[in-house]
Amino acid sequence: MRALVVSNMLPDAAHPERGSFVRDQVAALRGLEGLEVELYEFPPGGQGLARAALDLRRRYAGPSTFTRRPPSRPFDLVHAHFGLAAWPALAVPARVRALTVHGTDLSHPRTRLATAAVLPCIDLLAAASTSLVRELPGAAARRRAQVLPCGVDLERFGPLPRAQARAELGLDPERPYLLFPADSARPEKRYDRALALARQSAVELLQLGAVDPTQVPLWVNAANAVLVPSEREGFGLAVLEALACDVPVLATPVGIHADALEGVAGTLCAPFDLARWRAALEPHLAAPDPRVDGRQSAARFSARAMAERVRTAWLGAL
Repeated sequence: MRALVVSNMLPDAAHPERGSFVRDQVAALRGLEGLEVELYEFPPGGQGLARAALDLRRRYAGPSTFTRRPPSRPFDLVHAHFGLAAWPALAVPARVRALTVHGTDLSHPRTRLATAAVLPCIDLLAAASTSLVRELPGAAARRRAQVLPCGVDLERFGPLPRAQARAELGLDPERPYLLFPADSARPEKRYDRALALARQSAVELLQLGAVDPTQVPLWVNAANAVLVPSEREGFGLAVLEALACDVPVLATPVGIHADALEGVAGTLCAPFDLARWRAALEPHLAAPDPRVDGRQSAARFSARAMAERVRTAWLGAL
């Protein structure tokens, strides 16, 4: 099977982290037998959309007035990530068109309209989580949607000695740290909640913004605990990354959090309440090397396991 994955999350110097979960899924798909997968990424924004549509047509639509190059071998399937990316992906001939929505394509009013408008052109509709399926526009879309998340890369995320992680990042080896694993500028991630908890606990709060994806496991392992107090999540990859490293994590019950944290002692999945979260956090701040037994739970949502679900969905659609 030959597939093209289209994403409007091309990274740049200011945002090297952008779209890493899509690239992880493509890497996992390429490791599965019988698949030939190409990735096309373009930058977010209106100009990126317009240029991507022209470029995809030039590259893959075959001989035309746009190009003199010979046609490329046709794709069996074109899979877009995020609703806006599905529009330029229509320029590529394919037997099956797929789309995975991730949350922001449904929460933003104008983007939601654009996503809803493209759904009649989509053969295989997917969402990153069950809760996100319920947010799809229209009962028909909700009935036919599948849950196809992008999973956690277990080769990149795993337990590292906390002292080693802190040494590589230049952090104090003795003092406690908390990690907010997102860009503080994204309001739905609720940095304000994490900051209030850190201040109440008199602990420094580290945050992940423009951090190279290869460095993220160091930041996770350096922390006494990871705080994910999000208002909403399309999936919840940060929780899985913490669990894969056996690092304690406190999270609100959105996205995949409740399922991932169920039965993992030393974690908390509950609505944000300063007193309750502080009580759950205290043992991890007092311990010199706090850990939880979380990797087995994270493995249920590994990049490879999720890629296998995607392959099954692709074959079913074809």
